[in-house]
Amino acid sequence: MATLAMTSDSPRIPTGKPFWQSGHRPTLLAAFLYFDIAFMCWVMLGPLAPIISKDLGLDPAQKGFMVAVPTLAGAVIRLVNGLLVDRIGPKLTGTISQLVVIVGLAVAWWFGVESYEATLAVGVILGFAGASFAVSLPLASRWYPAEHQGKAMGIAGMGNSGTVFASLFAALLAKAYGWTNVFGLALIPLVAVFLFYLFAAEDSPDQPEAKPLSAYAAVLKEADAWWFMLFYGVTFGGFV
Repeated sequence: MATLAMTSDSPRIPTGKPFWQSGHRPTLLAAFLYFDIAFMCWVMLGPLAPIISKDLGLDPAQKGFMVAVPTLAGAVIRLVNGLLVDRIGPKLTGTISQLVVIVGLAVAWWFGVESYEATLAVGVILGFAGASFAVSLPLASRWYPAEHQGKAMGIAGMGNSGTVFASLFAALLAKAYGWTNVFGLALIPLVAVFLFYLFAAEDSPDQPEAKPLSAYAAVLKEADAWWFMLFYGVTFGGFV
């Protein structure tokens, strides 16, 4: 008989089953696809930057800041998403974030982006896509017992590959159809994945209890937390 895991992420998830017989595979797939397409959008301004800067007459400093804004916004919004995941659940948090990105890109595509300030506004919207990290991983992993959470987070985390799609196709599509139309084309996979996410993803029935805000600050007293932040800044920072 399977035993029960008593961890902070999955307080009553049965253990002892093989990975593919435990958890919730539709949610795992939805978490991966959400993460993948979100990350594709998150870095979109990078490969488009040479075309945008030429079209809008941006100087190198403006172009650099434009590319940096989605990363900066995503870093801040991840904190917000982390709090929301613990309070309203991963699925609803992800739903809100995806709607923000879909509506934001639809507005940018329909009305156009004709100024430097408008590109920065688009960058902030794309930050919500970058914050998908804080939603997709708990969405997937909380369905699994402790011995399988690493696998679940690894599969969901493969959504990093979405950055490759942006690098491969964004500039090519911009040359063929215009760079503002790239935002409209991105809506196709965004909406498709969003619809699948709505029907396939489910929150784990055993969500951890929400903690007071003081508990989140307390983690900064842990020396390991600072080491992990340093490693993450170097490794994922280098990737970005």
